[in-house]
Amino acid sequence: MKSRSLLLVLIFFFLAASMVAESAVPSPSLAATVTWKMATKMPPTSPEGKAFQRFADLVKSKSNGSMVISVFPAEQLGKTEATLELLQSGVIQVYPEGSGYLSKYVPELNYTTLPFAFESREHWARWLDSPTVAGWLDKVAKEDNIMILGKESDFVRGPYRVMVSKKPIKTLADIQGLKLRLHPDNLAIAAWKHLGANVIVLPWTEIYEALGRGIIEACNSPMALVESMKFYEQAKYIIRHDEFPQGIAFMTNNKQFHALSPELQKVVLEAHKEASEFSARIMGEEAEKSVESMKAKGVIFSKIDPKPIDDSLMALYRQWESEGKMPKGFLESIAKAKSQ
Repeated sequence: MKSRSLLLVLIFFFLAASMVAESAVPSPSLAATVTWKMATKMPPTSPEGKAFQRFADLVKSKSNGSMVISVFPAEQLGKTEATLELLQSGVIQVYPEGSGYLSKYVPELNYTTLPFAFESREHWARWLDSPTVAGWLDKVAKEDNIMILGKESDFVRGPYRVMVSKKPIKTLADIQGLKLRLHPDNLAIAAWKHLGANVIVLPWTEIYEALGRGIIEACNSPMALVESMKFYEQAKYIIRHDEFPQGIAFMTNNKQFHALSPELQKVVLEAHKEASEFSARIMGEEAEKSVESMKAKGVIFSKIDPKPIDDSLMALYRQWESEGKMPKGFLESIAKAKSQ
């Protein structure tokens, strides 16, 4: 706890120093009346990194320089837990990541990335728009000061999920005992353990080294990020499994967003919408390029049959619901979104 508090203090002083440095040199940005900071996980050269910068550029251009968003990529400001504290307190204003990370405030938000529960991206997007999810997000905004800009499903991550592995994964049986890296998500951990994996929790930025050292044998990843993160250098098998659809929730300090003028709120929302459209285009393009590029480097692509996985996990989810470990009516809400 002390080390985390010290880290937050150091980050605060770093940001304060950067503001002073910026103000010491005359530049066009001095005309800005509002300056926000956005922390991200991804490197700026990755597809997501480019889309995040597009959002910042759009805000500046649409506001005629009266609002500027500085992007701090590749976890420069700390890992997720520390970054969420900075966001909540208003030291930074935007953190684009999966809404499942907000489960530290509302545990049910873990279900936005429940493995192998959604038939398609459209199915998932309809469910995200349901009153069930809206209620969870309203609670985070009111009680924990974090809101989401626009729709999470609009900003594409992926565009689909794969497993990067040091060995072939052709069937459910191949997952048995697999040393699989996961993020700290209790639902995902329980699901993959149920499927037989030996789950190891590690930060995203430590995956490459862990694969190289044999600490893990595989990791799950959005397809478009595999090449930019260079995972293929350590593991040559890439298996498409469509674990769950992915978007990026632009988690934003609720009070600071609503303190903006109506004009700037409109600018931010329009920038998010246009950056989301850019993300959908670039993710698809980058994924196609990456597949061809990595094939030329000896990477082997395949697709696993999801039905045995789906059937196994749905039995687990029904068991959780009967035991009261899953929100009442949750599976029904997913089924309802499927038929809409």
